[in-house]
Amino acid sequence: MYSQDRQQMRQVFLEVRKKQRAKEPLSPLEALMEKVIDQHPEYHPFLDHEESLQQEFSSQNGQENPFLHMALHISLQEQIQVDRPPGIRKTYQMLVARSPDLHQAEHRMMECLAQMLWQAQSSGSPPSEETYLDCLRRLL
Repeated sequence: MYSQDRQQMRQVFLEVRKKQRAKEPLSPLEALMEKVIDQHPEYHPFLDHEESLQQEFSSQNGQENPFLHMALHISLQEQIQVDRPPGIRKTYQMLVARSPDLHQAEHRMMECLAQMLWQAQSSGSPPSEETYLDCLRRLL
C-alpha cells in the first residue's frame, strides 16, 4: 500500500471506515485496513470526518499522525505476508513468541520501518533492507 498523494491515501482509510460502518463487503486489502482501524479506536474520529484529509499532524507538538501510523501497520503486515525483505516473517514470529502483546510487538517493528524510511528520505537514497533487518534483529 503506497501512494505519493497524501490526500488520496487518507481518503482510502475514510472509505474503508465508511464501508466498515455500513457493513459493506471489503477487498482483501480493505479487510487488512479494517483490522488495523479496529485496533485503533482512538483514530476513529479522524476517519469519520472529511476535514481530517487536510489536517496537519506535527510530532513537534506531540501529535501522532494516525494515517501514517496505520499505514505503517499495513506495510508491516504486507511485508510479513510476502516475507520481504527476506527473513522478516521469521523475525516477526520470533518477536511475537517473546511478546505477550502482538500489537506492541508490531509497534516495535514499525519503529524500525519508520527509522529506515526517514533515513532514506533524509539522505535521498533508497531504503536499506539490511539496515531495516539489522534494526529488527536488535529487537530480539
